[in-house]
Amino acid sequence: MGNAYGFIEITGVVAAMDALDIMCKAANVSLATWERKLGGRLVTLVVEGDVSAVKQAVEAGSTQAIKKPVSTGVLANPHPEIVKMVQLSASRFKGKPEPSSRAKMLGEDPPDFVPKETDTGN
Repeated sequence: MGNAYGFIEITGVVAAMDALDIMCKAANVSLATWERKLGGRLVTLVVEGDVSAVKQAVEAGSTQAIKKPVSTGVLANPHPEIVKMVQLSASRFKGKPEPSSRAKMLGEDPPDFVPKETDTGN
């Protein structure tokens, strides 16, 4: 969609959804991906769009959200390695096949994992 990524890391899923709503309404950006860490206590939102829109969205989200973000950033013309990282994250949250890697998220079962049936004695 664009040539920039904007990042907001914020505490809590509700605060993250609030910040995302503000960002998407403030400028022509879209959600590229998001990550939850520490059981959802820390949420990183990644939006994409043109550089000026991403800057405007991150500024609006960071100043108007219901909580103050832990961290924010804007990457104009991101390096191809950053693009690959965002695509990998997006493939996990959108349920698409991963672009070029078979890496798994921490705690995710391997593809050949089949849970054993529990014997109930019947």
